[in-house]
Amino acid sequence: MTDLERILTRVERPARYVGGELNTIIKDWERVPVRIVFAFPDVYEVGMSHLGMHILYHVVNSRDDALMERVFAPWIDMEREMRREGLPLFSLESHRSVCDFDVVAFTLQYELSYTNVLNMLELAGIPLECRARDSGMPLVVAGGPCAFNPEPLAPFLDAVFLGEGEEALHDLVEVVHRYKGGGREELLMALARVPGVYVPRFYQPEYGADGGFRRIVAQAGVPAKVVKRVVRDLDRAPYPLRPIVPYLEAVHDRAVLEVFRGCTRGCRFCQAGAIYRPVREKRPETLLDQAEALLSNTGYRELSLSSLSTTDYSHIKELVAELVERYGNEPVNVSLPSLRVDSFAVELARSVQGVRKSSLTFAPEAGTQRLRNVINKQVTERDLLQTVETAFAAGWMRLKLYFMLGLPTETLEDVDGIARLARMVLDKGRECGAPKGRLAVTVSTSSFVPKPHTPFQWEPQAPLPVLRERQAFLQGRLKGKNLVYRWHDPETSFVEAVFARGDRRLAPALRRAVELGCRLDGWRECFRFDLWQQAFAETGIDPGAYAYRSYGYTDALPWDHLDSGIDREFLTREHAQALAGETTRDCRNDQCTGCGLCPNLEIEPYVAEAGTGAPV
Repeated sequence: MTDLERILTRVERPARYVGGELNTIIKDWERVPVRIVFAFPDVYEVGMSHLGMHILYHVVNSRDDALMERVFAPWIDMEREMRREGLPLFSLESHRSVCDFDVVAFTLQYELSYTNVLNMLELAGIPLECRARDSGMPLVVAGGPCAFNPEPLAPFLDAVFLGEGEEALHDLVEVVHRYKGGGREELLMALARVPGVYVPRFYQPEYGADGGFRRIVAQAGVPAKVVKRVVRDLDRAPYPLRPIVPYLEAVHDRAVLEVFRGCTRGCRFCQAGAIYRPVREKRPETLLDQAEALLSNTGYRELSLSSLSTTDYSHIKELVAELVERYGNEPVNVSLPSLRVDSFAVELARSVQGVRKSSLTFAPEAGTQRLRNVINKQVTERDLLQTVETAFAAGWMRLKLYFMLGLPTETLEDVDGIARLARMVLDKGRECGAPKGRLAVTVSTSSFVPKPHTPFQWEPQAPLPVLRERQAFLQGRLKGKNLVYRWHDPETSFVEAVFARGDRRLAPALRRAVELGCRLDGWRECFRFDLWQQAFAETGIDPGAYAYRSYGYTDALPWDHLDSGIDREFLTREHAQALAGETTRDCRNDQCTGCGLCPNLEIEPYVAEAGTGAPV
């Protein structure tokens, strides 16, 4: 029995660590010159639901000169056994040590995964500080949403990819292949010259006499600003039609059909809506062909139509009708993970779900129209009530309503509006004759986190005592039969805000938190706020100075050297309009809002026509 086999008999869910799933790709290690391991800094079930991993796995493994394998963060029991046996972190495909690869490629989906990044490097035997790695060590690179401000992780990362990776990953393979076996400095300089690649060691932060952040200075030979990469044509972009089918039930365990990228609704708190612009749709014919291949190659009986706002797809009605026509008798369920607050969305959901046992989720985000105008969530109370009436009439008895607490300008009246709306929805269900034993309205709240590259990047987070007070207020107001209230811990949102707005001075605190035992912070049972407080205190960091700071429009921001394509002037204008309670129309159906992205990146939004496709 091998060390790994012996360990697996002592841990829960050993299938997380064995590999060999359907559609796994295993290449001849000795015959492939460039070896990459995709590192997802969370557990297997979460990582296997990540579409980006499947796309990049397909992109790299389609090349003859490169391979990509996978590794996930081990759960607590597995980490304990690995340390006890001296077993380094290993990939699923070949069970080789992560340290043997040329590149370790992390995806940064969430700030609370940063401790997992460091812990995985330590388990792999890779020095945490990039300057401590010699030419024989793997490159540690990262991408994903948090790449738009990776500064707290900068001392630990050799390179960061900004934007979409389908094309940029080819550039990485070419550079690594060309410089493999040579000097590390030459390799990093070559990477820094690739569009969309940020190499932190060539950019130095400067601070003022008062300790405030002043700017990031690029050394000679690298761009002063790094501009994100964008895939222009999704119909021609590589897409995994043979995705790996996990052994364990993943968080989203179904075939995923990406309908389009980008969102132009312009919610002012939403980072994804900013960094994934512009809208680029796939043609219906492309989607139908991909759906057929996905279902045939995986055995899944559920197909999820994925995007930031799927019901905004210009051909959604026709696409859903054709999918139901083709697969309704097999049966294959079609799911719509993101629904607008309108009756059309409910009718779509009705057309794809024959038996309405599950719940529907809608996101009004704020409890009053005033605050919805502030955040540019163009949903009215009337919209919500008409939508839920349609849902109840169609047979859904369980509805979920998602809100945020601590939004800019929020008052207690706005918080009370959440409870008032929830009770109005409940009353509407009773009016529609929903049986009391089956009727349920669940209210879920999270805490607002100001994110880089959004109109609210200048706003502070609400203090922890205020967030706790407002949660307690809602608890009292949402008691009663058929009402359920759930909330996210504000302490996790606080740490998220600290690192979302952070600079490189946070790196020692992050490292100390890992030494103290912080990891898997996105899991409630693992998060230790007391250890985070200790780490901040021991490294002389005031976390509130990051989470609670209100920035001025002319203040330097730690992410100013990373370009999402959106003009700073547009963000300041949007912020000013938010404070004035003024909304901005969706440029998909209205005139250009002047965000600057299309001229800056020389790209146009793309709305598909059946058969061809046409620019907006």
